[in-house]
Amino acid sequence: MFELYQLRYFLSVVETGSFTKAAERAFVTQPTLSAGIQKLETTLGVRLFNRSNRRVYLTEAGARFVERAKAILHQCNLAEREVHETKAPKVLRLGVLMTIPCALLERLLGGFRRAEPDVVIELFEGTEQELLNRLESGGMDLALTLLRGPAAEGSDRPEPPVVLFEEGYALAVSASHPLARRTEVAGRELADEPTIVRTRCEILSETSRYFTDQNVRPRLVYRTPQDERALAMVAAGLGFTTLPQSYEHPGVVKVKLTGYDYRRRVGLILSDLIDEEEKKPLLDRFTAFARREPWREAPLN
Repeated sequence: MFELYQLRYFLSVVETGSFTKAAERAFVTQPTLSAGIQKLETTLGVRLFNRSNRRVYLTEAGARFVERAKAILHQCNLAEREVHETKAPKVLRLGVLMTIPCALLERLLGGFRRAEPDVVIELFEGTEQELLNRLESGGMDLALTLLRGPAAEGSDRPEPPVVLFEEGYALAVSASHPLARRTEVAGRELADEPTIVRTRCEILSETSRYFTDQNVRPRLVYRTPQDERALAMVAAGLGFTTLPQSYEHPGVVKVKLTGYDYRRRVGLILSDLIDEEEKKPLLDRFTAFARREPWREAPLN
């Protein structure tokens, strides 16, 4: 079977009428070009040129082959162009912890989309363990989640986790609540207060233990896995809740809760099953963007 470079050599000779000029056009030596033409003739089983001292002429078979050679090269060029033009879009498969505030996520992903409009972002939402399981199975590229335990240490991962920020937790009350005017509230002051429980909270057990240690049993009025709904009910005055400092909601005021000193570290964990050639550069750009851009505007204490 002949090769494309042999067709290019052949057409260069046809167009220039000279092996010497054809070699110059093809940026090869004349012996290299002649060898390519000879291989083409051997493959086809015919002579394509009659060679003389002064001029190179096409044989009858060579003349018939010219249009075919041009058509083959044209189709190959079209195919190459179409492959590049219809190349599949770059896809970033991102897992997001359920307790990452929507406002933070909007600023982060909105900013990255403006910086890289050709990238398609596929989102997956889940708990810490659900995200880790999906990372390990190759179901997504990286996760925006908490960094703690082995995930934070990253000792068993080729790519170490990337720390983005650290924050504390606070008491959240309605702006109309008397406690909203305070800078700090003791746990015992919440003994008779209705409470709204965020069931997806990563320190739910610690929070329960905190109130037990304070000899306080707040009155449970609402349990929900949806943080935004919990905040809406706090704003409506149905009760208080506790949450990370990065949460913001109209009508909700955050107040320091004495002794409630828990903190969380938020960052990116990368999958071990990343395609180094195709996907790694995109993940590096996203990670760099997340580390440097001011997408987290709210002050964290």
